Amino acid sequence: MNLKKYLVRALHRLQKGPGYTYKELLVWYCDNTNTHGPKRIIKEGPKKKLIWFFLTLLFASLVFWQWGILINTYLSYNVTSSLSIGFKTMKFPAVTICNANPFKYSEVKHLLKELDRLIEAALERILQPTPGNGSEDVFPPLDLELWNQIPLVLIDEHDKDNPVILDIFETNQTAVGNETAMANETKKKYKLAVKLCSHQGSDNCTYRNFSSAAQAVTEWYILQSTSILSKVPLHDRIRMGYQAEDMILACLYGAEPCNYKNFTQIYHPDHGNCYIFNWGMDEEALNSSNPGAEFGLKLILDISQQDYIPYLSSAAGARLMLHQQKSFPFLKDQGIYAMAGTETSIGVLVDELERMGYPYSDCTMNGSDVPVKNLYSQYNTSYSIQACLRSCFQNHMVEICGCGHYMFPLPEGVTYCNNEENPGWAYCYSSLRSSIKQRQICIDSCKETCNDTQYKMTISMADWPSEASEDWIFHILSYERDMSTNVTLDRNGIIKLNIYFQEYNYRTISESAATTIVWLLSSLGGQFGFWMGGSVLCLIEFGEIIIDSLWITVINVIGWCKGLKQRQARFPDAPPTVSELVEAHTNLGFQHEAAGAAPRPEALPPEPGTPPPNYDSLRVRPLDGLGPDSDAD
Repeated sequence: MNLKKYLVRALHRLQKGPGYTYKELLVWYCDNTNTHGPKRIIKEGPKKKLIWFFLTLLFASLVFWQWGILINTYLSYNVTSSLSIGFKTMKFPAVTICNANPFKYSEVKHLLKELDRLIEAALERILQPTPGNGSEDVFPPLDLELWNQIPLVLIDEHDKDNPVILDIFETNQTAVGNETAMANETKKKYKLAVKLCSHQGSDNCTYRNFSSAAQAVTEWYILQSTSILSKVPLHDRIRMGYQAEDMILACLYGAEPCNYKNFTQIYHPDHGNCYIFNWGMDEEALNSSNPGAEFGLKLILDISQQDYIPYLSSAAGARLMLHQQKSFPFLKDQGIYAMAGTETSIGVLVDELERMGYPYSDCTMNGSDVPVKNLYSQYNTSYSIQACLRSCFQNHMVEICGCGHYMFPLPEGVTYCNNEENPGWAYCYSSLRSSIKQRQICIDSCKETCNDTQYKMTISMADWPSEASEDWIFHILSYERDMSTNVTLDRNGIIKLNIYFQEYNYRTISESAATTIVWLLSSLGGQFGFWMGGSVLCLIEFGEIIIDSLWITVINVIGWCKGLKQRQARFPDAPPTVSELVEAHTNLGFQHEAAGAAPRPEALPPEPGTPPPNYDSLRVRPLDGLGPDSDAD
């Protein structure tokens, strides 16, 4: 009932304004709107009316076209980058230092003994191929089972369409010796490659070619040593690496002395034992009081180059990296080398990156919205895209190959790959690493961090110590480390580092929205006002006319429904035909029965009523028309 009253009031309000029909409403709008074009359409003559109608339609189309472009530009969520320079006391970065060689050769020699004998024999056959120089001549015999798991092969490319694969430790050594001797004349036609098969003895194999035999030997040795070292417990691997008290000879931060106890030890698969200064895990991060070398970190390191693994580490020096507190150091990607026998000075500049989050960019604050499980969270470190990419690769490795790679942390309940338990792991790993599809899946799954700090380094080097001072410096350092008067250190193992802020100016690169809601509204209003002379009030008028048209539609629908209900009340069944209506009019006893209605019981005929009067007897007739019997009547 209240709805009916409300609609009636709305109808009365429409009666005072636009009218009952759509045509009246449209004419009323054109006559009363503040937009310039519609008024001229109804007030001008026929020709001008057509011109103004065309112009209004054209400019309205331009407005909507411009609005579409503006809205699309706003919804693209573009950003602009701004650079600002500030000055403040800054936290000194975390400094991670590792040896380029992960293990002391004296500690792992017993594990790599057979591997070293194999590669030495293989290099002898490659470099000095002579008939009869085979594996059976070596005593004790070589472990060819270890070799056949991941063998090195020679590829003869004299005929590029039909290359010949030559096994270095083939049984028929004379034939191979003759072939390799002939190859001395055309050494460039032979290439050394690593043969990787899905399982031992399988024909499903791939060959990793290298432009240099040195690269092939290093890659082969890394794959074989990875399989061997993956079976060694973690505490034994830490014991076989370089210890902090042996590697860090001297430390000075600003004017305060420090030592190896101020470093946090972590095990890094690529570099063995690494040591982090100012990591901020247990203590608050240190601040730098002033820029300049005298206020930075000074270190003297001993890398013990004489104890390097000959076929695993071809580079000598220290690997170091500057990074944020509580972040994991990915030295293979972002680290730098410091050369032995030099003093390396590293001046640091700080760049702070501030990215806008969703919807402007697909960055993350802490990695909680990333679908990849972060395997580096076991170190209690913060999220980084490098950690995400490696975790994603390791998860795919576990899923596809059935084991985890030695260079990455393991998910729970998974073991590292090795040749005995997983014979085809190297083939699977190589296929997965070269798969563009798997790489793209990880790139799409991982996100950049919204806030990041980058350290830009300026590196300079000089020989250290000088020839004039090396004698007394090596005597002092040897005595402090070994309590010996003999010199146990030399130029090939000593590194001096100076790490400091160049200046306290830091750069902040921040993103801001290129288009805001204020920009959008002003641009929309500007286009509407330029092309049609309208404003926000004109839009309100347009909204009003839409509401009025909806009210007219609602009232028309209600009226139609009401009329339909009345027709159904008059004819509850099917409406009678014309013949039935005529029959009902002429025959008073006729009653229309709907089709399919149940027959009514037989009823008695109606009692006759009083006949109607004979109106002809009341009509006056002339006298001559009366008969002789009239008087009698």
